Amino acid sequence: MIIIGSILLSLPFADKAGQATNYSDALFTATSAVCVTGLSTVTTATHWSFFGQLIIMILVEIGGLGFMTFAVMLSNFAHQRMTLGARMLTGEALNLNHPSQLRIVLIDY
Repeated sequence: MIIIGSILLSLPFADKAGQATNYSDALFTATSAVCVTGLSTVTTATHWSFFGQLIIMILVEIGGLGFMTFAVMLSNFAHQRMTLGARMLTGEALNLNHPSQLRIVLIDY
């Protein structure tokens, strides 16, 4: 996701006219957005066009969604026993071969 975001942010129409963006700035901004850190090497409001700001917003949403999904899954796992259907669905989302591997994955983290 970070690589795709950095490529999109390095496109010419992602920044405002007359402002060039090198790839390291785009990569740093995309990484910061996905990790929901909020750091940037350029001023977001003045450097990025509407398209660039939209890409940053989408990356922040994806990063936050990943964090919230993991937090809810961990909370559910810690407070109650998961049904077989919930384990299979979570295992499929994490690309596991067998639902019993889910416990191993969650304990490792």
